[in-house]
Amino acid sequence: MRKIALLFIIVYSFSSCAELQQVANQLPGVMEQGSLDISGGLKEALNNGINKQVVKLTAVDGFFKNEAVKILLPDELKKVDKTLRDIGMSKLADDGLRVLNRAAEDAVKEATPIFVDAIRRMSFNDAKNILMGNENAATAYLQSSTTNALYVKFNPVIKNSFAKVGADKVWTNIITKYNSVPLVKKVNPDLTDYTTNKALEGVFKMIAVEEKNIRTDLSSRSSDLLQKVFALQDK
Repeated sequence: MRKIALLFIIVYSFSSCAELQQVANQLPGVMEQGSLDISGGLKEALNNGINKQVVKLTAVDGFFKNEAVKILLPDELKKVDKTLRDIGMSKLADDGLRVLNRAAEDAVKEATPIFVDAIRRMSFNDAKNILMGNENAATAYLQSSTTNALYVKFNPVIKNSFAKVGADKVWTNIITKYNSVPLVKKVNPDLTDYTTNKALEGVFKMIAVEEKNIRTDLSSRSSDLLQKVFALQDK
């Protein structure tokens, strides 16, 4: 009787080990699939931000008529704007503001390849940290990994855009008119650098809008993968 019981225990033990080994063999695949899902979901979310939100900025008035990202004048030029309006040159002041935004709209068209490269290089650890991070963690990842490259790309485009949209002539005229007003402190702002930085701010602000939508609004999770991955952060 004892031999039979011992034999049963040995057979059961081997059976259990076999089952455990089978589970162990499957575990790397499960973990790998989970990694792929999380990485793929975050990449899809970032691509949505670019395709749905950033593209809007490239349209005519994409900046100028969007109050969230509209480029306003730097502090040093607010007095220029006020002075011009006070002396009856409101149209010139309006034109100056509009052409800054036009140049930004032109430059953002150059952003997509840089974003695509950054998204492609995202690691699983990046994706995992983003998924469990705050509501703009994905946007912050893009911002930290693309800002320098985007600035280098945007700056010459904006400089060329100033010529294309007539911003250089408008602002030369504005600054000349202002500096000719008696007793004012003369200005000579670097509008290319200013507009470049403001264009970058606008781009990341719009990506953050889409990221927040996906994180907080279930209806914005437009694919099975987004629903599956972002359900993890809901728990």
